[in-house]
Amino acid sequence: MRIAVVQLAYGDDEPFDARVDRVAGIVAGLSGHDLVVLPELWAPTGFGYQGWADEAQPLDGPWSRAMADAARSASVVLHAGSFVEELDDPGPDGHDLANTSLVLGSGGSTLAVYRKIHRFGFGAGEPRLMEAGTDVVVVDLPDGIGGTVRTGLSTCYDLRFPELYRRQQEEGAELFVVPAAWPAARVGHWTLLGRARAIENQAVVVQGNTGGTHAGTAMGGFSQVVAAMGEVLGEVAHAGEAVLSVDVDLAATTEYRRAFPVLPDRRL
Repeated sequence: MRIAVVQLAYGDDEPFDARVDRVAGIVAGLSGHDLVVLPELWAPTGFGYQGWADEAQPLDGPWSRAMADAARSASVVLHAGSFVEELDDPGPDGHDLANTSLVLGSGGSTLAVYRKIHRFGFGAGEPRLMEAGTDVVVVDLPDGIGGTVRTGLSTCYDLRFPELYRRQQEEGAELFVVPAAWPAARVGHWTLLGRARAIENQAVVVQGNTGGTHAGTAMGGFSQVVAAMGEVLGEVAHAGEAVLSVDVDLAATTEYRRAFPVLPDRRL
């Protein structure tokens, strides 16, 4: 399975619409990949809380249509990262926004929607403005050789909560895709936790982060793809903009689980 992780780097001076057009162009140039992954909240920025309400869109709004067009143009499955979704109605916390990820098929159709379960901000930021997602999402994605791979969806701060990934593994996930807006101050946690989630679940982990500076916060970069045994198959070893292209042998995950059957030994 050939996977492209697009690590976007930008500052607050790049307008929302200009960035959407630029990123759509990047995606359109990545034909030949089976899956393309974009970061979390790359259009409104991960730390630009003050602009989220103004930049929110419905699930079928201009942002998602632009991403569907890009997926169609490149003929790739696109994990479009996440955007600020304007919900039809406020949720239990009284908010009408969500941090929502969208996975699109090579024809532009929607394959999966994931709303971020664990909101970052310790009472500010996401918890103050956004509803928490409630659904654990696992989707079958084309593997590039005529089959599918069970894929668990999560976003950024979710990576700190291993029980989510165990739930996804129990639902058959062999691949985890994690878009993020993870800051430079804790980027060591980002890479370490990705390897931990891979090792403990014997699953491939694809992590796509942002670079640049958002609302004064330096972003961490260091996107990576980690094999089920914890080996880093490819990484972007900086916080600049880059496209990481990695060929993943999914059969190796199946063989590793067979040869080293840790998962059936769980007692709790």
